[in-house]
Amino acid sequence: MPTERRINATHKAINKPLTILGAERKLFFVALIMGAAAFNLFGSLFGGMLLFGCLFLLAQWATRTDPQILRILLNSGKFRREYDPAKFFEPSLRVIEHA
Repeated sequence: MPTERRINATHKAINKPLTILGAERKLFFVALIMGAAAFNLFGSLFGGMLLFGCLFLLAQWATRTDPQILRILLNSGKFRREYDPAKFFEPSLRVIEHA
C-alpha cells in the first residue's frame, strides 16, 4: 500500500527574524542604548551617533550572517563543554610493571 506524499504549506514570514532596518530587534536596541550611554557619558552627540552607527552596522552584519547568533552566544555559557577536538589533552597514564 503506497503512502501519499504529504505537502504542507509554509509561509516565509514565519521563518524570518523580526528586524528593525535590517538588524535583529535586540541587537538594534543594544546599539541604541549604547549610543545613548556614550552620549550621556561623553556629552557629545557625534560620539553617541558614531558608536550607534558602528554597532548598528555590526548588528546588521550579524543578522545577515546568522540571525540566531545572539541566542547561541547567550546560551553558550549555560552548557558545559562536551568535546573540543582543537584542544587535545594527553591523558596521564601510569604503567604498573608487577601487578
